[in-house]
Amino acid sequence: MKKVLPIAIILVVLIITGAVLIGVKQTRTVDWEESFNEKSNKPYGVSIFYKELPKLFKDYKVRTVFHQPGSYLSANSEDGYGEHVAEGSFIIIGNSDYLDNDSIDELLNFADAGNALFISDYYFSQKIHDTLDIDVDYILNEKKDSISYESLKHVDIKSTVIDKNAGDYYFSRFDTINYNVLGHSKIDYKHVNFIHVPFGKGDIYLHLEPKAFTNYNILKEDRYKYTEGLISYLPENNVYFDSYTKIQTDYYGDVEKESNLSWFLEQLSFRWAWYTAIIFGILFMIFNAKRRQRIIKIIKPLQNTTVAFVKSVSNLYFDTQDHKNLIDKKITYFLEKIRTDYNIDTAILNDEFIVRLAAKTGKKKDDVKKLINYINWLRSKNEFFEENLIKLNRHIEAFYTT
Repeated sequence: MKKVLPIAIILVVLIITGAVLIGVKQTRTVDWEESFNEKSNKPYGVSIFYKELPKLFKDYKVRTVFHQPGSYLSANSEDGYGEHVAEGSFIIIGNSDYLDNDSIDELLNFADAGNALFISDYYFSQKIHDTLDIDVDYILNEKKDSISYESLKHVDIKSTVIDKNAGDYYFSRFDTINYNVLGHSKIDYKHVNFIHVPFGKGDIYLHLEPKAFTNYNILKEDRYKYTEGLISYLPENNVYFDSYTKIQTDYYGDVEKESNLSWFLEQLSFRWAWYTAIIFGILFMIFNAKRRQRIIKIIKPLQNTTVAFVKSVSNLYFDTQDHKNLIDKKITYFLEKIRTDYNIDTAILNDEFIVRLAAKTGKKKDDVKKLINYINWLRSKNEFFEENLIKLNRHIEAFYTT
């Protein structure tokens, strides 16, 4: 043991010295990826704009949408199971190519019902192009400074500079009679990059320079005025900010969230602190691996710990925010009890099942239908929140108590 300790100390000193030397030599690089993520403080994240939204719409509710807009708007409709009826303005900044056709249909229906849809991106889904009969083209910026100039109509601000711009997207074809031109971009000549489309009872705003909303441009000089001007066209109402399109999805469309540890590992100091802690932990286990006298345990009589076990498992799932597991288990337990108590097949939860269950239990058909429809809705979701679990529990408790 005495021989090993000096070696361990030398090893730790070498590791810490190496970490310091690497930290001194390594230069920090700026990540210019255009993520348009509302949680990102990088140059082309939109965290500043996102934090300012409640101030811009201070008398209204600002909600962040973490689901595909199709499922979210469908759930929060008059006939849906959401907590409210969605009304106001739906804002999408960048990455709109992740939208599927169902989501585009729901967004168009949302606008048609008297609401506003605002999309700022370099190009749009083909379905939007076909529906609104528009074309988008690209002009290369051949200037050395890579600067384009953005301007707005009906808003009293000077033209705004967008630098680090390899080129501009612009509307090469649109209905010039019924659509309103709201803004232009200029490299060699002026071209339309912001239009307003009257759509049913509502409005659609399409903008082709999402970098205007990024942290880099909002913080530089007075460019934030251009961003405020863009948002000023939206009505004074509730706001829905799209976050789903900023999350990478896998082949099957399931959300893949970054590990909470990933940000720390990106920071040099935190990374080496983490590695040093792991190394010390390994050394501690090595030095304490020698044989020791076993502790003689007091053998207690067996106790019935079923209830405690159930509480422990449920608390474990709840503390880890594993709402999906809890919801799946509550639904499974509820259906098993239905099969056991009432001898009803629960393979298919359709209208026939609702009628049979209501008849056998003596419950009101409408109450049973609300519970079964909510279960079917939960089964179609990929991501769950605490509110979903609480609402399911209330439905099940109401079923047994009424």
